[in-house]
Amino acid sequence: MQNEPEVTVVRLGHRPGRDERMTTHVGLTARALGADRVVLPDNAGKSRDTIADITDRFGGPFSVECSGSQKALIRNWEGRVVHLTMYGERIQDVEADVRAASTDAPLLVVVGAEKVSFDVYEAADWNVGVTNQPHSEVAGLAVFLDRLFEGRELEREWEGAEQRVIPKATGKRVESVDEG
Repeated sequence: MQNEPEVTVVRLGHRPGRDERMTTHVGLTARALGADRVVLPDNAGKSRDTIADITDRFGGPFSVECSGSQKALIRNWEGRVVHLTMYGERIQDVEADVRAASTDAPLLVVVGAEKVSFDVYEAADWNVGVTNQPHSEVAGLAVFLDRLFEGRELEREWEGAEQRVIPKATGKRVESVDEG
């Protein structure tokens, strides 16, 4: 999206077998709601492949990669870091500050899978809770990105798409971009 903050989502942790669907949905949500890329753990190759396939078919730009050094990425990030956690400050109390800071520097959004160590809390510029009740990390990411972009991500134009969903009141319609 033009003139929007540069946003990378990092998935911290991945338990093969248990987290496949959730890790994939973190990546798909990041893509659909305005992030520029997602960085997954090395052991999340199946999720990476699914997200890359969706990006190829439904458009981008969006990049997905696997890395074995999520904590080093967080530590060495040259921008601002937001850690999404139900234990954090209320999003409605910090969203304006996060939005303002993200105009000057890239934003790294950390989404955990398993228990997150305290060093991640310390490395973050903001520990943000979209609610202080137990909830899905996918829901937290979706609400956070929508608040960050103030709904503009919902009007995004997709480049290089092979397929597109045609909105309908009832039923499903996916067509080839060539048909449109």
